[in-house]
Amino acid sequence: MTTQVLRAKTLDLIALVKPRIMMMSLLTAAGGMSLAPGTASVSVALWLLAGTALIVGAANTLNMWLERDIDCLMARTKNRPLPQGRIDPRSALWFGAIQGALSLPVLAMVNIVTAALGLVALLMYVGVYTPMKQRSHWAVWVGGVPGAIPALMGWTAATGRIELGGLAVFGVLFFWQVPHFHAIALYRQRDYDAAGLKTLPGARGVDAAKQEIAVYLAVQVAVSLVVVPLGVAGLPYLVTAAVLGAFVLVQAFGGLREGGAKWARNVFLASIVYLPVLFGVMVFDGRA
Repeated sequence: MTTQVLRAKTLDLIALVKPRIMMMSLLTAAGGMSLAPGTASVSVALWLLAGTALIVGAANTLNMWLERDIDCLMARTKNRPLPQGRIDPRSALWFGAIQGALSLPVLAMVNIVTAALGLVALLMYVGVYTPMKQRSHWAVWVGGVPGAIPALMGWTAATGRIELGGLAVFGVLFFWQVPHFHAIALYRQRDYDAAGLKTLPGARGVDAAKQEIAVYLAVQVAVSLVVVPLGVAGLPYLVTAAVLGAFVLVQAFGGLREGGAKWARNVFLASIVYLPVLFGVMVFDGRA
């Protein structure tokens, strides 16, 4: 095997773990750990990050393996390694399974609570969320749980237990995903419909999707403020959360009446700016 071929195969394997999603999960896990009371040792932090990378890599790889035929039908995913035949499905299955098998003992080196949360995330994402996407638009709510769990894993890595503060941080990430993914479904509705994936706009119409996006943006902003009275973050974060929250609400509600694909895309773009800034300030202020 030439160096060029080996490099291409390596890049395809990396693509299977969805590096951007993995990076976000690692950052939220590290952030959750830094926000928790107490101080985790360097070794605990390293075990947490390694285990989180493996559990997220396993979930994403197995998700791609299960959806390889669906991915062929969507413009956004048709160039992935499995639909293009650059990686054999059996190899992808083994790659995902090995990551999953390694992740649990690695997370157990942190503590049993963190390992249990990792197992729940893996099973929900692969065993429930992935097949549910073809059956019900409620899959968004199921998928939001494993999407937000890394932050709670970080919290339990430092404390060894699930606490209200950790659940509040989990809630910020969980409720952010609902309007975020409904917005994607709204402006990519044709793509999802062609692939047979169930979305809120496809099941109940555009107006229902717009209303739910607006409602859960408001819920998400409200939840983002709850971390302050729980002592997770302080005044600088509160000011930031209020300003950012006002911005996303004004943007969303301002275009709600005429909202269509362009409005939904703007909501989506605002959400991908909103969360990193909000979470970054939360971590910075929480550590101050």
